[in-house]
Amino acid sequence: MSQRHYRALRSIFLTAPINRIYQPTISISAGEASVSMVIDQSFFHAAGAIHGAVYFKVLDDAAFFAANSLEQDVFLLTTAFNIYLTRPVSEGVLRAVGKVVNRNRSQFIAEAVAYDAQNREVARGSGIFVRGKTRLLEIEAYSDARSGS
Repeated sequence: MSQRHYRALRSIFLTAPINRIYQPTISISAGEASVSMVIDQSFFHAAGAIHGAVYFKVLDDAAFFAANSLEQDVFLLTTAFNIYLTRPVSEGVLRAVGKVVNRNRSQFIAEAVAYDAQNREVARGSGIFVRGKTRLLEIEAYSDARSGS
């Protein structure tokens, strides 16, 4: 895989409208991705810690982009994702590291672990990702980044 591919995937991630809310950062390499976001009180549930949906977002994004780093033709789709929440987080940075653990012709399996600002594990998850029908070059953010625009 090439740095151009990783840069274009990063562009897809950063331009996704949902990320205007979370303002995350991402790094992508072959079979791995790391996603981080600064915790904001607007992410909290009523008991003063981040909502489970925030854990899911960072874990799914890290695992997804780890998987899509190995696929250069089409956008992958998450078909299943299991998460385990082990520690509440209410401040600092939430970081998830995703890695592909298995792949075959029909699917990718990737795992992700989330850490708090003290580098303590706070959640983990695993997902199954399959090839979708949307070609990466049909996605403007990918295409523009690939061509250097």
